[in-house]
Amino acid sequence: MSILQNDNQITQMKTETEEKPSSHGGETFTQNSNLIEHAWVQTEEKPDVSHEIEKTFSQNINLIKTQPVQEKPHQCSQCDKAFKKKKDLSTHMRTHTGEKPYQCSQCDKTFSQQGSLLNHKRSHTGVKPYQCNLCEKAFSLNGNLVQHLKTHSGERPFQCSQCVKAFSDAHALKRHKRSHTGEKPYKCSQCDKAFSFSGNLRQHLMTHTDEKPYKCSHCDKFFQSYNQLKNHLKLYQCSQCGKSFPNNQKLLIHQRTHTGEKPYQCSHCGKAFSQHITLKRHMSTHTGEKPYQCSFCGKFFADTIYLNKHMRVHTKEKPYKCSQCNKSFSHSHSLNIHKRLHTGEKPYKCSYCEKAFPRNDNLVLHLRIHTGEKPYECSQCKKAFSSKSSLNNHQTKTHKLESPIREDMLE
Repeated sequence: MSILQNDNQITQMKTETEEKPSSHGGETFTQNSNLIEHAWVQTEEKPDVSHEIEKTFSQNINLIKTQPVQEKPHQCSQCDKAFKKKKDLSTHMRTHTGEKPYQCSQCDKTFSQQGSLLNHKRSHTGVKPYQCNLCEKAFSLNGNLVQHLKTHSGERPFQCSQCVKAFSDAHALKRHKRSHTGEKPYKCSQCDKAFSFSGNLRQHLMTHTDEKPYKCSHCDKFFQSYNQLKNHLKLYQCSQCGKSFPNNQKLLIHQRTHTGEKPYQCSHCGKAFSQHITLKRHMSTHTGEKPYQCSFCGKFFADTIYLNKHMRVHTKEKPYKCSQCNKSFSHSHSLNIHKRLHTGEKPYKCSYCEKAFPRNDNLVLHLRIHTGEKPYECSQCKKAFSSKSSLNNHQTKTHKLESPIREDMLE
């Protein structure tokens, strides 16, 4: 049974039953999505992602089936929805009135529900409590984690009726359908232009405000759109792979990755490098020299590049923006990995089975299912785990140790 079918069953049964807390491992949950997330956290290894997702939904359905039917006496006068509690009806009515009484103290955004405000506040704090046990990626919302899990299972249950394309969520399918219908629901308030996607409207609005959020990582120039930045980089393009660079010197350095030329050699160990800066960084492994200190936390680094990357943990700067969804990242490699969610590219293939992954670390974790390797040992009880996140979860829950903050989790 697919995720979509399970989800439809849950949705249907919710309208017929009162939603009661579901139990799992001695803990209770008021939402099915919370139960799903909890079930993933409790399991250290996930041998078959699609099986685990399906099993969790099946267990959830059985729980819902046992719940008695309850009346919903509070009917909405604007639509056909009904609620058991009057306060739930009052909250729902705000979707019709537009009332948003909950305001963020950090910015001017307002929300109709307190829960929505609490979720929004995580965008300021950077807290991401929902962690994927398959790839260690973390999310600020549980719904985002549930959606992310589908990227591991490879399931795309939402099929377009106009073409052969399929999608992992209903929202992506809805967006895609506009390419067939020509619908343009996003209208500019400054002129009469309209757009199919909110991201295109946001980009267009910059022509009115003169905003230029796309910065070239090689020079100080800014651009209004990703395409403008891409055209700027095409001035010096590699004939081997198509990569672009802002000047000929950087292009020549890059071309050494194809030729294998490494003219810079370490005098201590004989190791050779294609760039002088790479040799300089390597030399610090012999000298132990780390002259560059972070002004926020006092951590030391061998060169300014590592320091600047580290500083984004404190400043929350995310200069690398996705042209498809406008999501931003602290580092270019994180953006490149993220883009595979849009393209569906999975270049890392398992040699034991037919599974493929968008990231190399996903593959490394998956291979341990086949090899049985558990390299992460608990210092308190010597129990071993296949992933660092499983070890951290174990130490936090079993030994009450504080979970370490990882810089890559702040993306």
